[in-house]
Amino acid sequence: MPNIIDLWTNSAGFAKGIVVILIIMSIWSVSTFIQKWWQLRRSTRETVRFVPEFSRFLQEEHLDAAIALAEKTKKSHVARVLGEALAEVKPLLRDRATITAADINSAERAVERQMLIIVAELKRGLGILATIGATAPFVGLLGTTMGIVNAFTGMMASGGGGSLSAVAGGISEALITTAIGLIAAIPAVWFYNYFTTKIDFISVEMTYTSKELIDYLIRSVGSEFGRSIFTKEFQAQKASQSSGPISR
Repeated sequence: MPNIIDLWTNSAGFAKGIVVILIIMSIWSVSTFIQKWWQLRRSTRETVRFVPEFSRFLQEEHLDAAIALAEKTKKSHVARVLGEALAEVKPLLRDRATITAADINSAERAVERQMLIIVAELKRGLGILATIGATAPFVGLLGTTMGIVNAFTGMMASGGGGSLSAVAGGISEALITTAIGLIAAIPAVWFYNYFTTKIDFISVEMTYTSKELIDYLIRSVGSEFGRSIFTKEFQAQKASQSSGPISR
């Protein structure tokens, strides 16, 4: 059986071009995987360190320390989401009685905006993996098809006197591009599915922690004067919505 060097030497220019394209696609896929894996790993590790300390600050009602910690932790997805919510109500936290339902809603919208940004950042590059996984087999098949056409064209040019072994050699060379296409596509599909699942989990994690923080803010304004203000305002809004005039 001919080795890789012999196959490369005996391949036509079109097949060599297909192989080069597939190698570039494979390298691109692996580099995207390494970059994305490192990004998620760093975010997860910082989150593991951030959450216990942040929770302790909230339990001890050291809100300024919690905000400072969230602002300092730049790589954690959870820290970025919670920090955005706290930044929205940061000027009001020292006087809880001034926190209203509108302020809580504003914090929720800030969390949603930040989550959209983070998810978009995490998904950046997944389109490359999906494209490589979907198209690499077809690129390899294109090289195989053209290689088989060239093999039969050469047999016809020789007057049809070529033996089966001579044709089989050309076909085996052509099939190499399909094999390389599959080698490039299979890891790309694995990488894409892995990161999609990981990002879905991170999205759930951000949603859960942000809801916990919003609940904490509502409970916090519930102490002393805040709860009555929040409750009265919410009830007033609800009453106005249910009994207000209907505009035509």
